[in-house]
Amino acid sequence: MAFTLYALIQTAILLTNAIAVLHEERFLSKIGWGAEQSIGGFGDEPGIKAQLLNLIRSVRTVMRVPLIAVNAVCIVLLLLFG
Repeated sequence: MAFTLYALIQTAILLTNAIAVLHEERFLSKIGWGAEQSIGGFGDEPGIKAQLLNLIRSVRTVMRVPLIAVNAVCIVLLLLFG
């Protein structure tokens, strides 16, 4: 596979899909990344773990519907152009 712009876009879509399907109770809480672990005090700067959890929740919330459309377009392009 050649290193093209389409390959980079497809990689970004696959990574976004991977983040979107992570389930908090089934997977993330088993590795210690559940919702109850990210509680911090007021004024405390959130750590890397809390920021990653926030990113995962945001991607799942915001990108759910657009990912369906983007995945459908990618599937159609792959079917048409191989």
